[in-house]
Amino acid sequence: MAARTEAVVFDLGGVLIDWDPRYLYDTLIPDEERRAFFLGEVCDMEWNAKMDRGLPFAQAIKTRQEKHPDFASEIAAYFERWEEMLGGPIQGTVELLEALDDARVPIYALTNWSAETFGHALARYPFLGRFRDIFVSGEERVAKPEMNAYVLLLERNALEPAKTLFIDDREKNVQAARLAGMQAVTFKGPEELRRELVDRELIRE
Repeated sequence: MAARTEAVVFDLGGVLIDWDPRYLYDTLIPDEERRAFFLGEVCDMEWNAKMDRGLPFAQAIKTRQEKHPDFASEIAAYFERWEEMLGGPIQGTVELLEALDDARVPIYALTNWSAETFGHALARYPFLGRFRDIFVSGEERVAKPEMNAYVLLLERNALEPAKTLFIDDREKNVQAARLAGMQAVTFKGPEELRRELVDRELIRE
């Protein structure tokens, strides 16, 4: 029989917070082909992940501008106008987070996020204050799906992996959590997650 869930760990981007570089670059680079090249080859997600692991934006931007001088101003905007990539909260999931907290279920966050930009999120989304701990990859210099990210969060909060549920929208991160011994589900939307939490008797219908 599966262990009872005693704590819940949330991913942030794509689960609780809507973040997408296109919110900025749809306006900044109107030409669709040029924008697709920029987001796919110049400032792609692999490059963004370096800042999530602690690389300073100033260093990353300088190196990228040297490689793509024709996009120098657009590359600079990735940090200067970073807030414009933030959408609103994913309200249905926020409501579930609040319901868990109100039910006194311990809640935590494990996010791949730059330490230089995470302060914008803290200021913009008050619900982040409900977490008992937020593990920010850019501060710790280790990111999902690296095993140490999960282990560090679990150890510093004295969480038992088998009794801790991890929620993320990326399957590779979910699989890594399972390898760390955690319960884990792939986020596909607030309603499906609500059913999952109700089935686990963490919140009421």
